[in-house]
Amino acid sequence: MKQEIKVWDYAPQILEALPKGVLLTTKSADQVNTMTIGWGTLGIQWGKPIFIAYVRESRYTKKLLDMNPEFTVNIPYGEYDKSILGICGTKSGRDMDKVQELNLTLEEPLTVSVPAICQLPLTLECKVIYRQEQDPKAIDPDADNRYYAKGTPNEGDYHTAYYGEITAAYIVE
Repeated sequence: MKQEIKVWDYAPQILEALPKGVLLTTKSADQVNTMTIGWGTLGIQWGKPIFIAYVRESRYTKKLLDMNPEFTVNIPYGEYDKSILGICGTKSGRDMDKVQELNLTLEEPLTVSVPAICQLPLTLECKVIYRQEQDPKAIDPDADNRYYAKGTPNEGDYHTAYYGEITAAYIVE
């Protein structure tokens, strides 16, 4: 069961949870994959509510998102198993089925093809309306040195920004 919500009423909870980690879930064909993200934002673009998710070029999630430009954002709300975010942030869907391994419960979506994850019940359903690869030359040098520079764990692994129109928002009960 879903309790539909107005996303702006929950913006403080969403933005507070984001730096600690939320799940970005994708689906292509019959494969559902989820990964922990800590970068993203809420906003308005072309008069539509959006969630912008940033996904590194090397991520398996990017491949699935490029094949099916829809996603859900699954946000902790209430008590939850924190190991979900840990595992989804360190393991790749190329190597394991995280949904099966973590015994995650999928909830049928309302407006997209990608399910919600019941264990992180505050859900945004999103359809990509724009995407933009980062231009390394346009990034602030301090940020570039910290997140992308030679010798860092993610050397040269820049992000693509996916602007997802929020087409539904709810809490899975």
